[in-house]
Amino acid sequence: MADRPLSVTYSPCPNDTFVFHAWSHGLVPGAPPVEVTHADIDVTNDQAERGAGDVLKISYAALPWVLDTYTLLPCGGALGRGCGPLLLTREADRAPETLAGRTVAVPSERSTAYLLFRLWAAANVPGRGVGEVLVMPFHEIMPAVRDGKVDAGLVIHEARFTYQDYGLHQLADMGEFWESTTGHPIPLGAIVARRDLGEERLAAITDAIRASVRMAWDDPAASRAYVREHAQEMDPEVAGAHIGLYVNDFTADLGTDGYAAVRDLLERAAAQGLVPPVPEAALLATARQAP
Repeated sequence: MADRPLSVTYSPCPNDTFVFHAWSHGLVPGAPPVEVTHADIDVTNDQAERGAGDVLKISYAALPWVLDTYTLLPCGGALGRGCGPLLLTREADRAPETLAGRTVAVPSERSTAYLLFRLWAAANVPGRGVGEVLVMPFHEIMPAVRDGKVDAGLVIHEARFTYQDYGLHQLADMGEFWESTTGHPIPLGAIVARRDLGEERLAAITDAIRASVRMAWDDPAASRAYVREHAQEMDPEVAGAHIGLYVNDFTADLGTDGYAAVRDLLERAAAQGLVPPVPEAALLATARQAP
């Protein structure tokens, strides 16, 4: 029914709770009502593939498997510069080629982080590439690397700011690799909505997300308690840095540069057989233009 609350799922990470605070708390005038669930990106990727939910935050890497059911919205996601996933090891100054045949922990097989890692590894790890890849919840990866359970770990989110606390070292920055190779910003997390909601409701959702972003920027203190509640033990300064890095102009509108980055990522990945090909038309959102 058109008047039922929308099921909206996004992560408990500070950038998402910051962006969606106003909409999720009924503070955006005229916005569709919502029922919010928080889940990590590997969960939402799976939900989207099953068609479970109206609006979800997923990995850009998961788009090829869900675009029959969902449309990419032009706002609310995570895309930027200097914000890429990091590959960490216990040893300083380790060379990429030493990862050949080694075990690497990653946050999700359908994550953009893992897709960027696979593109990086194809260019930097000789022979047959890395050995075993283990999928772990992202908060378990750094302890696993520190404790020697894996040889390297691919980390996302606030780990960019905290990995040195675990005595770990950066072997490579997937975002730096992507930006230097393509010149594009780094596509990380996308917001998708069910196509069968119809154009009018999809436009209303887009407007609500953009309004929520603007309200978050206009009054950052309003969302502070909500962000802190779901960031759990994260240091407030780290949470603030997290928001500052991942919430940017692309969050309000992907624009031409954002869409070009997403298209290039999926085309490069499809050329290497890492994802199914995505027709250009399937990437076009219902309401691309910023107001």
